[in-house]
Amino acid sequence: MNRGFAIGAISLALTTASATAAPTELENGFEGALRGCEQWILDPASWANDPGTFAERLGLGNKAGWVNSVDEAALPPQNLRVANHYLRINATIDAGFIIVVSDRIPFCHITGGGGSDMQPVVEAVLASDAFLSRWQKLDDQLQGEMASSIYQNRAAPHFSIIISRAQMPDQRRDRVQVVATALYELDD
Repeated sequence: MNRGFAIGAISLALTTASATAAPTELENGFEGALRGCEQWILDPASWANDPGTFAERLGLGNKAGWVNSVDEAALPPQNLRVANHYLRINATIDAGFIIVVSDRIPFCHITGGGGSDMQPVVEAVLASDAFLSRWQKLDDQLQGEMASSIYQNRAAPHFSIIISRAQMPDQRRDRVQVVATALYELDD
């Protein structure tokens, strides 16, 4: 075998492998939170009879589980604090996500934070084929150091989500780093 060809083939294989690297634990956690949010809103039958098993169906193993309460920073706006349930996703040892849902209002609120920088994690998930196959971007807004993107669900046009995160990496490790609120608008 030609030595130059072998080195080139190895180099190409390494480049391809790094370009299609497996998602990190934080990316899996955020994607799991988004999928959970979608499932809670779009498929109430998945939790109506037994909300306890809902966390198991997210595919995150023992990293996801219901908790009795969460810090004030993880709560949704006051008008959405009705019949809430709290799901915690411990994506890594020092970072994760909280999902707040209601069994009376069709909304979902996700917060994420911890010792890891979530900005590149959120950007990777938002750019993924899996996310973009389910959500269509409507708008981007910048305010201070924060970027917010508004998406509409492709299968349910009345279902939208706004996802806010730092504009640049390493800006917000001392507080909530990502906030996403999804709401299904009911017809009047």
